[in-house]
Amino acid sequence: MLDGPGRPGFNHNDFYHRYLLRRVPPGCGRALDVGCGTGVFARRLASRASAVDALDRSAEVIETARTLSAGRPGVRYLHVDLAAHDLGEGRYDYIAALASLHHLPLTETISRLYRALAPGGVLAVLGCYRQVTFADRLPDVVAVPTNLVADVAVRLAARVRGRATSVVDAAPVSEPRTTLAEIRRTAELLLPAVVIRRHLFWRYSLFARRPAARSG
Repeated sequence: MLDGPGRPGFNHNDFYHRYLLRRVPPGCGRALDVGCGTGVFARRLASRASAVDALDRSAEVIETARTLSAGRPGVRYLHVDLAAHDLGEGRYDYIAALASLHHLPLTETISRLYRALAPGGVLAVLGCYRQVTFADRLPDVVAVPTNLVADVAVRLAARVRGRATSVVDAAPVSEPRTTLAEIRRTAELLLPAVVIRRHLFWRYSLFARRPAARSG
């Protein structure tokens, strides 16, 4: 299940923001948010990093993100296609990709993001995967009713406060084609000491840290 454009209510990606932010290295300088959408995570990330580059290939959501960020320093929004964008080598202390990796070539993208990490930098992925096994579907026993309850609670809370629960997001939505087993095999071949976990709400997390530079 993926959140569609402009879907009000409980947001599966937003639910994991604090979890991802806990992995930001202390003293983080420059960070990158890949597929930033309307910039919710990028703005939160700016409180943990000195500067944030937020990329998205949708011109509409980038304009929305810039509008929402007006007067808030720390985030540079770029309307670019990651496949054609030069990330550089060793530039970022933290790179996040939230529900965006399944839109891109897996092997090439993971490799490029890892190379863009500075020594000691962290790659943090919150991704979607194709369900094919019983283990994939087992979390649905908890996720489906929890999602319904959380969605109703968020809608009611927003109604009480008298405001909308989400911003229209014109980013493209597509079903993931890669299974979690395939993602795990690819990541373990490319990334040292990678940690991958399955989560509720049809998500997985992937964390990898680039080794720190040796002194002397």
